[in-house]
Amino acid sequence: MLERFRHPLVAVALALLLTVPFLALYITHGFHLSPQPPGQNIAPGIAVLVGGFAILGAAFLLAWGAETAEKDVPTAFAIAVLAVLAVAPEYAVDALYAWQAGADPGQSAAASLAIANMTGANRILIGIGWAGIALYTIYRAKRKGDSAVEHHSGLLADRVVIDREIATEIAFLLAATAYAFFVPLGGTIGIVDTIILVGLYVAYIAIVIRGDAEASEETVGVPEYFQGYPKVPRIAVVLLLFAFSGLVIFWAVHPFANGLETLGTSLGVPEFFMIQWIAPLASESPELVVVAYLVNKARSTAGFNALISSKLNQWTLLIGTLAVVYSIAAGHIGGLPIDEKQVAEIWITAAQSLFALAILSNFEISGREAVALFVLFISQVIAEFYVIQTYTDPAQTNLSITILYVYTVVYMVLGLGLFVRHRESLRELLGRTVTNAREAVGGSGQPERAD
Repeated sequence: MLERFRHPLVAVALALLLTVPFLALYITHGFHLSPQPPGQNIAPGIAVLVGGFAILGAAFLLAWGAETAEKDVPTAFAIAVLAVLAVAPEYAVDALYAWQAGADPGQSAAASLAIANMTGANRILIGIGWAGIALYTIYRAKRKGDSAVEHHSGLLADRVVIDREIATEIAFLLAATAYAFFVPLGGTIGIVDTIILVGLYVAYIAIVIRGDAEASEETVGVPEYFQGYPKVPRIAVVLLLFAFSGLVIFWAVHPFANGLETLGTSLGVPEFFMIQWIAPLASESPELVVVAYLVNKARSTAGFNALISSKLNQWTLLIGTLAVVYSIAAGHIGGLPIDEKQVAEIWITAAQSLFALAILSNFEISGREAVALFVLFISQVIAEFYVIQTYTDPAQTNLSITILYVYTVVYMVLGLGLFVRHRESLRELLGRTVTNAREAVGGSGQPERAD
């Protein structure tokens, strides 16, 4: 009898059950958090609770789908699909603000909110996601062991070693980061930016999709069970898991985020701050759950690959989407306007990305480096929150911009210093990427590996 409860399908059923309360309320009420006709309004606390459970269940289904897919497509490509689905709600939120800005050019606040939400999501992914997962990996390795973690003497000296096959993802993210510094110079996020950034992502996908279609790591549990299916049913299961989990995440994140925003506003937290930090934190939660799940299975490499892939598609497709949606809403080709505050937001986001990539350029991240990422991120958020709560415009805006520029300089100095220190590893990283690109163009299959 006990063995029945250990069957992989029981785990799938439990994950599905987590989504049921949300789906039931979503169908019957639509999760309206603003005033609605009697019987149609859902309390913010309920929205956060059932929405959070739905995201959790869908995240597990999404992770199982990606792991199962590794038998039929390259691992990097399966994880890229997972990353896109996990951050789809972030695209929807930003697209909404970009549409409002295009439909009413005089509504400058919508354009600012679109950029604030985008930069907030990107910085959360690194400051909390990359840092938190690295520290969790090191913590887990002390208890259960992990071949990806090297133990060193000293406080927070242990290191998570990243598979060198992630070189392509890091290199393309580095290229997108370098270009991001130039985006604000034109005064808008325009169609040229869309072409360049989306082009980078398309080139990346074109390379990774040519890799081997064999799972590089042994799977267990639900993915192992589904991988035992014949090819056609297996592919059908993967598509079903991707479609269902993607839709649930897409639907659930908005009431979940809106519920958090409503609760935060009731506690006196400014709306702009909620849009930049709380809403993105909610929309980033599915991928963080997925990555924590992978790390817990000692698949640290796949976990960091998912984090880097998420950052890459947010830093390319998400930014590119803004100009397209704005142009459609405006009825002509145009660009999302960038004010002085948002210029500073984009630059600090690019600088943080540069620093994080400099850390990973030698294919490892230590506990100390992870703490540095988190402390720099959280201290900037706290400092800006203090300014928002203490000062009024124009002093508030001027002080906020000053804080952003100071942290931008700190990130840049630290990042460039690490790149110089890791210059040999950086050359290897770029060399591997060039080799992978040549192999993809040549169609010869598995890329050659540098020694």
